[in-house]
Amino acid sequence: MSKTIVVVGASRGIGKAIVDQFAQTSEYRIIAMARNKEKLFANFQQFSNVTCIEIDLNSTDLIQNVISAYSDIQKIDILINNAGYLVNKPFTEITAEDFTQSYQINVIGVMQTVQTLLPKMENGGHIVNISSIGGFQGSVKFPGLTAYSTSKAALCSFTELFAEEHKDGNVKMNCLCLGAVQTEMLNEAFPGYEVDMSPEKMAKFIVDFSLHADQWMNGKIIPVSLSTP
Repeated sequence: MSKTIVVVGASRGIGKAIVDQFAQTSEYRIIAMARNKEKLFANFQQFSNVTCIEIDLNSTDLIQNVISAYSDIQKIDILINNAGYLVNKPFTEITAEDFTQSYQINVIGVMQTVQTLLPKMENGGHIVNISSIGGFQGSVKFPGLTAYSTSKAALCSFTELFAEEHKDGNVKMNCLCLGAVQTEMLNEAFPGYEVDMSPEKMAKFIVDFSLHADQWMNGKIIPVSLSTP
């Protein structure tokens, strides 16, 4: 079955793995979106069904850029908001810029993207927000991640609010709170920290969830972690 799938934050890690797996199905059209255009093209140039779009969620012109970039796309079936920005600093050392950039990329930019692309999902669709187990209520929290985890918690709240506001419509939204995955972002924030979860393994779960979970859930916050809270 033909589907148009947008993956935001697709240049590396889990996002790249998600696009790689979707691209194996020729009937799918995948829009890979990230701020690093060169890396996008290097990653996906071998796939004829992947279109690369350069978008920076931290841009002051985000909404207009998204409108322009998606002007020729008539419909979207699945939107996966995977982009993330992680700052690891003690609370007393976090700057206003750290807070602003964390919230803009991790939640405000996501909400603006959804606002802009929602008209292209008027026939129905599934929006999957990728949060963190650190933003899941009751989970063990890591020191140094105040900006990251609180912004990811806001993404959880947005998911519940969107689902309630659109409960009579045909667009479903759910949120996955991921545990640690061995990605570049994890390595940058916690050098030397190793976990037994690859981007490819996590992406397999996300791909299946995005394709099917909207049939039986909406507005749900799902912890996806090998550890207990």
